[in-house]
Amino acid sequence: HVQLVESGGGSVQAGGSLRLSCAASGFTYTRNCMGWIRQAPGMEREAVAAIYTGLGRAHYAASGLGRFTISKYNAKTLVYLQMDNLKPEDTAMYSCATRRCSPSTIGTWGRGGGYTFGEQGTQVTVS
Repeated sequence: HVQLVESGGGSVQAGGSLRLSCAASGFTYTRNCMGWIRQAPGMEREAVAAIYTGLGRAHYAASGLGRFTISKYNAKTLVYLQMDNLKPEDTAMYSCATRRCSPSTIGTWGRGGGYTFGEQGTQVTVS
């Protein structure tokens, strides 16, 4: 079955950096989009970034554009999210997620259904 394991969250001051990792198993890694979706208390779920693991095409939400970089390491079915210049509004629970997609549909990341989420998420707190 699909399994996603997140790591790398923590607490930083504004302007700091964190790198999140997501280790994936149980599906055809190179035919999916993988990425991150976050949710702050009292707020709706929000897309952060995604990558089409087959070709490496990436998509970013406007909130992280220019500050976040998503990358993959296919040999170990890992996806990373490097977050720089963090802001207090980035504070949220970050969940790794995956769903079937294509390079032409990656722009819909965060919308619709069909996602499998990591079991625990990882908390990011920026003060």
